[in-house]
Amino acid sequence: MDWNLLWFFLLGILLAGYAILDGFDFGVGMLHPVAKTDEERRILINAIGPLWDGNEVWLVTFGGALFAAFPEAYATIFSGYYEALMLVLGCLIFRAVSIEFRSKRPERWWRSIWDTAFFLSSLIVSFGFGLAVGSAMIGIPLDERGIFRGSISDQIGIYGLFVGLLTVAMFQMHGAIFLVFKTKDDLQQRLIRWTWRGYYAFLTMFVVVTIATWLWIPRAVDTFEHFPIGWLVVVLMFLAVANIPRCLNHQWYMQAFFSSTCTIAALVFLLGVALFPNLVTSSPVTENSLTIYNAASSQATLKLMSLIALLGMPFVIGYTIMVYRTFRGPVILDKNSY
Repeated sequence: MDWNLLWFFLLGILLAGYAILDGFDFGVGMLHPVAKTDEERRILINAIGPLWDGNEVWLVTFGGALFAAFPEAYATIFSGYYEALMLVLGCLIFRAVSIEFRSKRPERWWRSIWDTAFFLSSLIVSFGFGLAVGSAMIGIPLDERGIFRGSISDQIGIYGLFVGLLTVAMFQMHGAIFLVFKTKDDLQQRLIRWTWRGYYAFLTMFVVVTIATWLWIPRAVDTFEHFPIGWLVVVLMFLAVANIPRCLNHQWYMQAFFSSTCTIAALVFLLGVALFPNLVTSSPVTENSLTIYNAASSQATLKLMSLIALLGMPFVIGYTIMVYRTFRGPVILDKNSY
C-alpha cells in the first residue's frame, strides 16, 4: 500500500470539497452588490448563513492533514507564502465578522461598511487562492533543503494572474447558480443574468489558462502519460462546462449547480495530476522540489492517520449532507435571520 499516494489523494478530496463548498460562499460575497435593497442583501447573506462556517471546516481539515502527512511541505508553504497567507487569513476573518456584525445595528452607514468588507474580502480571497494555484503550477525557487529562497515577486507572474482571474470568475458563476435556486422574483431574474455573465467570464479565462498551461508548463501535460485516466476527466470536465448553459436555458438550476460542482472537482483533480508527485515545485532547479515522498511523515504516522480518517470522514460528510438538507429551498427571512 502506497500510503504517501493515498494521502496525496485524500488532500485532493479535502481541497476539492473546500473549493466546491466555500467557492459558492465567495461567489455570494462577490455578488452582494447586485442586491438593491437591504432586504435583498439580507437574503443573499442568509442563503449562506447556516452553511459558511461549516464549509470552512474543510480548509482547516486540509491544513491539519497537510501538517501531519507532509510537514516539510507545510513548513515551506507557510513560511514562503507568509505574507499572502496572512492576507488571506485576514480576509477570511473580516468576511466572517462582516456576516455576523452587519445586522447588529440598523444604520445604513454601519451596514454599508460591513457589506463592502464582505464583498472585498470574498473577492481578494478568491483571487488569492487562484494566484497561489498558479504559483504552484509554475514553481518557486527552493534550495536543496526545500526552503523558499525568493521574494513576493517570485510568487506572482502573468500565469498566476490568469489563474486568479479564472478562480474569481468560476466562484462568481458557482455562487450565482447557487443563489438562483435560493431566491425568487426580481432578485432571482437579476441573478440569472449575472450567472450568464459569470459563465462567459469563466469560459473566456478557462480558454486562456488552458492555452497558457499548454505553452508555458509542458510538464503539466507530460504527466498525463503516467495517468491516462486524466484524459477521461478532461473530457468529462468539458461536458460539464458545456452542460451549464444547457441547464440554464431549460431552467434546470440544480443540474447547472451540479455541473459547476463537477467542473471545480475536475479542475482540482487536474491540478493534482499536473503537480504529481510534487507538493511544492521548485523552479528553476526542479531537483529541489518537495514531493509526496521526500516531504512525508513516517509510514507509521501515515498509517495511523489513515485509520483516523477512515473513522472521521464519514461524520464530516454526514454532517455536511444533513445541514444542506435541513436548509434547502428558497431563503425565508424571520426574526432570527442575519
